[in-house]
Amino acid sequence: MKFPSPLIRGRLVKRYKRFLADVILDTGEAVTAVCSNTGSMMGLTAPGSPVWLSVSASPTRKYAHTWELVEQDLGQGPVIVGINTGHPNRIVADAIAAGRIPELAGYASLRREVKYGVSSRIDILLEDPARGLAYVEIKNVHLSRSAGLAEFPDSVTERGVKHLVELSAMVAAGHRAMMIYLIQRADAEAFAFAADVDPRYAAAYATARASGVEALALACTVTPESITLAHPVPMRADDTPLDKPQRASDRGGCAQSTKRARGGKRRE
Repeated sequence: MKFPSPLIRGRLVKRYKRFLADVILDTGEAVTAVCSNTGSMMGLTAPGSPVWLSVSASPTRKYAHTWELVEQDLGQGPVIVGINTGHPNRIVADAIAAGRIPELAGYASLRREVKYGVSSRIDILLEDPARGLAYVEIKNVHLSRSAGLAEFPDSVTERGVKHLVELSAMVAAGHRAMMIYLIQRADAEAFAFAADVDPRYAAAYATARASGVEALALACTVTPESITLAHPVPMRADDTPLDKPQRASDRGGCAQSTKRARGGKRRE
């Protein structure tokens, strides 16, 4: 995903009311930017942090600027982190269409924001006459509290728990279901659930996995020009933690799947 126009650099003054941020641009101008992120953004809102903003040409917008990126340093050098939760669905959809996610290749069509379950919309629905349906839910990941480890969530997410329950229901109905955790940072070497932040979500994920929901964590390369899918990272989400990142080519694919999905015939 390329940004349609050059981003503007500045320094964060403060984030407030969750959806707003004050920024001093490198030109010295003070602006208020929209923050398209409903989470806590733990560790990413320190005053003085370098940030990058996009600018909308729409004359009807109250705030023309949108906060897109922030720089964070966990002791191993600065890394640029994408914080706009509006981008992951597009990044994943583009990657699927380009064949960059082997586990989701080969479906005839892709639709976004399709109604399903109980008053929900699935981020991506893949359909194929021979393979059936694959429900794909995407979560944005930007939390990192120790170098190399990306975590989710950064705040309590009842909506996230609901999505896991509904994906499990799709598996029970004979379809395929997958969670994709899109990490908008390039320094992730592993992914884990922040059970101390939301123990209910971590428990719901374990239940979903046991029911047959698949999962995949993907790191991104993030620059002021673009955000692109980079590679999968191992998920430390059960009792078999992985210490080194593995690429799809190293292990014949990169999704964590259930035994039913790995062996034998799967209804797709």
